[in-house]
Amino acid sequence: MDVLEARARFRKLQERDGLVDPAELDEIWAALATVRPEDILGEWKGGEFRTGHPLNGALAKAGWYGKTFAAVHDAKPLICRDATGELYSNRELGKGEASLWTVEFRGEATATMVYDGQPVLDHFKQVDDTTLMGIMNAKGTPAEGPFYYFFLDRVPNAPYAGPGAGGGS
Repeated sequence: MDVLEARARFRKLQERDGLVDPAELDEIWAALATVRPEDILGEWKGGEFRTGHPLNGALAKAGWYGKTFAAVHDAKPLICRDATGELYSNRELGKGEASLWTVEFRGEATATMVYDGQPVLDHFKQVDDTTLMGIMNAKGTPAEGPFYYFFLDRVPNAPYAGPGAGGGS
């Protein structure tokens, strides 16, 4: 599959209401370009692919909005909405925050968010200039998964106000 076909398939799966086959997501992942940590700095709105993974739906229940990469060593993996709709970094749910590194995953070195307080890695590849595909990997997950698949769309005018916004912890 070439990158143009991968992008088209990605968009169709992004809009799908039903379950998505992880094998199809893996094919798309393989065709996408890797990214460098410094190239993905900014604020991102997130969504998930429903694959039947145990995390499916859990982040939405927590009010997950997306991720913020303020700097390579200042990543906020769980930007959530509080009861009033304000955005904040949910450090309690994330067990801290994170940083961005270049990490090898499936034989390719790509931007990866390393969580501070738990053995979780979010690997990223570029769908296009404003969209990333992510695969969450954690200690104890076999090489074949199951993985949590998600996507991030760049936010042009960032709503996140920084530390302490929205009263979150």
